[in-house]
Formats: sequence, structure tokens, C-alpha cells
Amino acid sequence: MPPKKSRKSKKPSPPQLYFGSVAVVVSDTKQAVDWYTSSLGFDVVHQEDHWVTVGKKGRPGVLHLCQPMEGDPRKQLEPGNSGILLLLPGKSFEKDCAALKARGVEFAEEPTKAPWGTYAVVRDPDGNEHTLMPAD
Repeated sequence: MPPKKSRKSKKPSPPQLYFGSVAVVVSDTKQAVDWYTSSLGFDVVHQEDHWVTVGKKGRPGVLHLCQPMEGDPRKQLEPGNSGILLLLPGKSFEKDCAALKARGVEFAEEPTKAPWGTYAVVRDPDGNEHTLMPAD
């Protein structure tokens, strides 16, 4: 008896997706905009009512700075690792991190060399922690 042929149908290819924005919960949108622009050097990409995004104009990927509305049951902030990775272009990661520190950026973890790469962790005024790594 010949072996049975598999009746698994081939799955269609998924559509091409990309990130439009990643949300970061903040307690004060104006304070957050100031920190992300003046401390990290991002641009305000879009601002309309409560919707504010920061990133680099002309480049993909933005952070949506979300301030919970009054009465929102999710109003409690849960500071900590955001899971967001920020790539830092340049020739000297350590010097660039020192420049950020000189601008008042708080480091939760100073630049560290690990077996898988070099990284640092910065903390925003609401306690959100973002990982920095060299872009190269």
C-alpha cells in the first residue's frame, strides 16, 4: 500500500507588517516630550490632542507617549523594562552614552559588554527602562 500523501495545505505567506508605533505609558505628556526630545534628541513626529509620537523625522518607528485618561482603571504605571530597544549610531558607544549622561539621562545600567553584545539601559522620568545598543 503506498504511503498516504499529506493533506496539509500550504499556508499563504503573511502580509508584510511593520511597526507604526510602540506605546510608552507616561504620567505627564509634556514632561515626557521634553525628556525624549531634549535628553535623547528625538523629534516630535506627530502631535494631535492626546496622541503624541516621538522618533526621528523621516525614519520609520516612533514611540507613542501615552498618558492615561483620568478615571482610566489602567492609570497605575508599572515602571520597569519596556522591552524597547533603541539603536545608537556612532563610532564610540561608550562616548555617546557619556554624552547622554551629560545631558541628564539616567542610566539604570551603565554600558556593559556581554557575550552577545554591548548594551546600556536608560530610565525615563516615569521609570520606563529602554535598552540602548550600538547600531553597527
